[in-house]
Amino acid sequence: MYISFPVCPDKMPGLQPWTPGHNEAHRVTIGYGRKVILTSSVTVHSIEILNGGKLVIADSNRPIFLRAKHILIGNKGELHIGSPECPYKGNLTISLFGRSDDTEVEHSYFGRKYIGVGTGGTLEIHGEKKLSWTFLNKTLHPGQGNENSYHFERSWGNRGIIIHVINPKTGDVLHTDRFDTYRSKDESRRLAQYVDEVETGQILAMVVNDEGSNNLEDLGMTVIDHMCMLNMCALCPSTVRPQASISIDTLSNCSVLELADEPQGWRFGDRIVVASTDYSMHQAEEFSILPCPSCTRNQIKVEGKPAYLHIGEEVDGVDMRAEVGLLTRNILIRGEMEPTCYGNEACKFFSFDTFGGHLKRGFRSVHVEGVEFKHMGQQSMGHYPVHFHMNGDVDKKGGYDPPTYVKDLSIHHTFSRCVTVHGTNGLLVKDVVGYDALGHCFFTEDGPEERNTFDHCLGLLVKASTLLPSDRDSKMCRDITNGAYPGYVAKPRQDCSATSTFWMANPNNNLINCAAAGSEETGFWFIFHHVPTGPSEGMYSPGKSEHTPMGLFINNRAHSNYRAGMILDHGVKTTEANAKDKRPYLSLVGARYSPHQDADPFKPRVPALVHHFVAYKNQDHGAWLRGGDVWLDDCQFADNGIGLTLASGGTFPDDDGSRQEVKNTLFVGESRNRGMPDLIDQSWGPGGLDHLGRSLPRGKVCIGSEIKYCKPLHGCHCRLPCRDFPIRGMQIYDGPINIQNCTFRKFIALDGRHTSAFGFRLNNSWQSCPNNNVTDITFDDVPITSRVFFGEPGPWFNKMEMDGDKTTVFHDIDGSVSEYPGAFLVKEDNWLLRHPDCIDIPDWRAAICSGHYAQIYVQTRNPANLNMKMVKDEYPDKPLELVGALGKRNHYQQFQPVVMLGKGYTMHWDQAAPAEVTIWLINFNRNDWINIGICYPKGTEFTIISDIHNRLTKETRKTGVFMRTTQREKMGHSHQTRGYYYWEEDTGLLFLKIKAHNEKEDFAFCSVKGCERVKIKALIPPGSGPSDCMAEAYPRYTEMPVIDVPMPKKLPRSKLVRFKLKLKER
Repeated sequence: MYISFPVCPDKMPGLQPWTPGHNEAHRVTIGYGRKVILTSSVTVHSIEILNGGKLVIADSNRPIFLRAKHILIGNKGELHIGSPECPYKGNLTISLFGRSDDTEVEHSYFGRKYIGVGTGGTLEIHGEKKLSWTFLNKTLHPGQGNENSYHFERSWGNRGIIIHVINPKTGDVLHTDRFDTYRSKDESRRLAQYVDEVETGQILAMVVNDEGSNNLEDLGMTVIDHMCMLNMCALCPSTVRPQASISIDTLSNCSVLELADEPQGWRFGDRIVVASTDYSMHQAEEFSILPCPSCTRNQIKVEGKPAYLHIGEEVDGVDMRAEVGLLTRNILIRGEMEPTCYGNEACKFFSFDTFGGHLKRGFRSVHVEGVEFKHMGQQSMGHYPVHFHMNGDVDKKGGYDPPTYVKDLSIHHTFSRCVTVHGTNGLLVKDVVGYDALGHCFFTEDGPEERNTFDHCLGLLVKASTLLPSDRDSKMCRDITNGAYPGYVAKPRQDCSATSTFWMANPNNNLINCAAAGSEETGFWFIFHHVPTGPSEGMYSPGKSEHTPMGLFINNRAHSNYRAGMILDHGVKTTEANAKDKRPYLSLVGARYSPHQDADPFKPRVPALVHHFVAYKNQDHGAWLRGGDVWLDDCQFADNGIGLTLASGGTFPDDDGSRQEVKNTLFVGESRNRGMPDLIDQSWGPGGLDHLGRSLPRGKVCIGSEIKYCKPLHGCHCRLPCRDFPIRGMQIYDGPINIQNCTFRKFIALDGRHTSAFGFRLNNSWQSCPNNNVTDITFDDVPITSRVFFGEPGPWFNKMEMDGDKTTVFHDIDGSVSEYPGAFLVKEDNWLLRHPDCIDIPDWRAAICSGHYAQIYVQTRNPANLNMKMVKDEYPDKPLELVGALGKRNHYQQFQPVVMLGKGYTMHWDQAAPAEVTIWLINFNRNDWINIGICYPKGTEFTIISDIHNRLTKETRKTGVFMRTTQREKMGHSHQTRGYYYWEEDTGLLFLKIKAHNEKEDFAFCSVKGCERVKIKALIPPGSGPSDCMAEAYPRYTEMPVIDVPMPKKLPRSKLVRFKLKLKER
């Protein structure tokens, strides 16, 4: 419940003055209805407010400095500093002191060095309203300050004090005069009057020629001295010889920043930070504000020149303006720090003291705004700058009116996060700047946190921390073994390395107008707790978070992140380490997201909507989003290693029938934002349409058996530079995905570097859905050769021997990519999908084809470590060799080829045929079919059935049996309950007609009744050799290629001509 004051809190009647003085041993208790007001600075050991006690800080003209080891607000205790109606206007510093190795017993809940709000406590802090952050509205170049600089040189003439009044914007001399103060005292008085009448903001340049002090009265001298003290004159009095030439140069060590908004409340001396607009987050720069009478309402002057380029404009259609955040507030809560790290495990990783202050809440009423937090947080669990801990519903649902909030905060140089929301729902976090933080900055913790809103929050320069596996970098991940099973060797890229600016442990939270402007890993990360963890254990049923609809995600932006702007994927391990799973608790694990109404997978789907997301200059990905229905609209991706990847399940979409889509979105390969050389922290090399130098994404490199991202500042020894990383706009992975009405701009391949608007997941072992489709695609400054690239053996692509590398496909519905409406683009050497009229596009390593396509999943057991060769009867000399998706140590293997329907195929093995084969019909509609011949050793006996498997309910229903026939043509007379197989022992081929009997929905992999399957159990003679029947099968079963679906007609030539002319004009 919020306590409202009709007047300012420090004007309330009944407050007793309190001046305890300075004594670090003094323990203060304010209780039993005592209400006091602090009017002067104080140092005490601690302050405890409880049992009706109230402490109010006076809003004084004099700064107040309050030092204490801790402040504890207990039951019915209150601390008030200003109010919403009466913000605190003075300068207040609350300084928390103490060391982690103090001998005093720490509080069992709050620990040390804290402001703690216990159950039933009230904390109200309301500082001055200031603009929290805005955007740079004019580009700031390194070494320049956007000031008008001029060089003025002229002979100054005769004896006396000569003055020039100069327009600072144009350099024009507005007026000149000479004052012969050597001859006359009247001239001295005229000088004083003249200077007094010069308009504020003009440059006043003066010089003494020959002699001017003889009759210079005190009034004139005072004016000159005052001008020099304020730095108002370009040249102060000095004796020079007649006819001296003087240069007036207005260059100074300051810069003018043009902002998108009026910087309300920003004052002389305040500190600001300007975000990086390049790949390296370390290009963020701090400045101090200077007085600037000549600045417009949206300008500020700062001390110093920028070392880096900071973009302040839209570039190639993408808003790349640097964020400018305010760090200074009139209320400061800070931790007092030791000069170096001391006495704890964190010193292995940090040279500085990390034992800051912290603020933790379990309260009756808390509203905090207009506060600066500096040197807060500790490298230990539960001690963060701002921490809402197990507070439940803190909005109107929980009886809080107005709802609990933290607003207008500057949290910087912190040692453990920025704002932590733990077991708390309905909190408003608004207009908060988090800068230079260790660990996830805006952090939701256990999984049940819902309905919290992060509105217009900015986080930047977010670094690794020791707290959780997900906070840790590679070195921390290996060195910190607590929680792991004895002997476990960490795998940093799998277990850890996820430091993020916004860490969302539950999708049902709102992110609006937020910016993630530089993290050691990722900007926004949606992570899943299969069950709630920590003290939240048991708050929801297993799997609920993976089905919970996403809250609002609108108008957010991410840039300068080493890994990705946004990730929606993965979960955390919710069990302790054990012999079966040796990884530490809360390590990263796999998870799949499929949002449904009421988090119930049996109810209708609710798409997760990502609207107007901007991602640029992220080293690896603009966004990697895995799930069921994840839809993007009106987004912008530029200068990322890979713009966007939409992933489903790798093998199956976990939410069959769902789809992912991106619409009305702009992808830019290499924009006019070239960045600048910074070889310590990013690559530099040729790129773009003009092949000039620019900063480049590094992506990731393989060192030994581990994938690492190039981050030299953080202990990664990398192959440098990574100039050949294949830049892609839209990376097509598994699917199904729909890409509609998107523009691709400035993608162009260079010698030695493959760049393309559309590309595919590298080193991919998983399936590729033929229902992946594109429509209404526009290319701008993209040569036809760079529209698509399917990959080739070489750097980054390796040998292109994984199954997914060979089976890539997508459907060009309107021909806007290939210029053949309705065509499919397939890998050039995948002859399972080709026919004689397919058109090879060598630059794409692709072919444009037509046909009806689907997939089969071939699961094999006993053995599972074999390879499969699949041959289309029309092209027996061009087999597709598959190694399987699951690795050779798995208990079963899965092959996932795309097939052309209505054709015949044979399968062969590099070992004895498997004893169990299950063929899943994927993306087959009713009556779709293929003929399959599977190679087995002579003497094999078979049991073959069909069934339907419901992947949601995990139920399987037998639908029919296959009987042996001696007439191969009889296979065509199969129906659902009875089919026929033909075993031709002399060739070793088992023939089946695989046919779907049920309808399926548009984007479903399986039918409306479930996944139709054929299961073959074979009794294979012992000692059988490899089951490769190629020599026996062909040419016996070779067929003439038949084109079932004619190739579409190419779009009119005039369209291609217009496209080429447009490129030429540009």
